[in-house]
Amino acid sequence: MKFKILLLAAASFLLSGCVLTKIATVPMRVVGAAVSIVPVAGNAAHDVIDDAAETVDDVPI
Repeated sequence: MKFKILLLAAASFLLSGCVLTKIATVPMRVVGAAVSIVPVAGNAAHDVIDDAAETVDDVPI
């Protein structure tokens, strides 16, 4: 019984808003960093992806 309560507490902690947005934005930021290597359009694409990731971070979950 105590294990179930501990598991429920851990799950509720992991499903908080901050963790959920980080799960979505970290891959976006990694892709943006990889795209920035491409000459000419890479930095522009990186900026757009980074702005989108910041917008997702600001979502009040």
